[in-house]
Amino acid sequence: MLTVKNKNFSALQICMSGQCFRMEKCGENRYCLVAQGKYLELSQQGDSISFDCTQEEYDGIWKKYFDMETDYAEIIASIDENDTYLIAAAEYGKGIRILYQDLWEMIISFIISQQNNIKRIRKCIKRLCEKYGEQRKTVNGVIYFDFPTPESLAEARIEDLYACGLGYRSQYIHRTANSVYHGDINLEVLWQMDYDAAKKELIKLHGVGVKVADCICLFALHKTDAFPRDTHINKVLAAQYPEGFPFEKYGKNSGILQQYLFYYDLK
Repeated sequence: MLTVKNKNFSALQICMSGQCFRMEKCGENRYCLVAQGKYLELSQQGDSISFDCTQEEYDGIWKKYFDMETDYAEIIASIDENDTYLIAAAEYGKGIRILYQDLWEMIISFIISQQNNIKRIRKCIKRLCEKYGEQRKTVNGVIYFDFPTPESLAEARIEDLYACGLGYRSQYIHRTANSVYHGDINLEVLWQMDYDAAKKELIKLHGVGVKVADCICLFALHKTDAFPRDTHINKVLAAQYPEGFPFEKYGKNSGILQQYLFYYDLK
């Protein structure tokens, strides 16, 4: 167990921000997470976050995963003082951080997210992992499941995917898994691309439209100029930014600010 302090970290807000679906509350101020092939428990009191892992694992995985080296206070401080709505949103959601999540997992997760709510997305992903992911066990005896590989989903029967509650998204997942598994698209090259190029490449995948591609760019590729737009964000933009969001001012931080707007409106 090791403890770090950060005033711009809220396990609760990260868990409920709509960017990760395998993190859940598992006790008073305690959260469980499966990511990067690992199981993690963390707890929080104020600005003290305790990670139930070794220093080596924290330095090698979780420090980057939770984007701990980015100064979110500085980003919040850069908000135009006249933009009272964005200032309020950032103050409300100041504990959110943009996670470095697995690219393949985010592709499938956000295909599932279409026309769906967070609670149901979590259930679908849980079923998918339990059925097609590799079972693992921690040294403390906690059993968890890896996210399914492209191969396992490519070889899955469509009717079995439907049984996981995926509905029409089953076809998208099956075809996308086959595209990746058979090398029709190389996910590794996306890391070398800028935001616009990566987004264009992602849209080639079955079931990946503009909004889903933006989510993947932001939450997996960490392209923080990506600005996903759903009904929540479109409503906020129409009400608060009728002449358009000031992307030219915020540039690479636009996607981070989008999360504050999303969470503020969601709550």
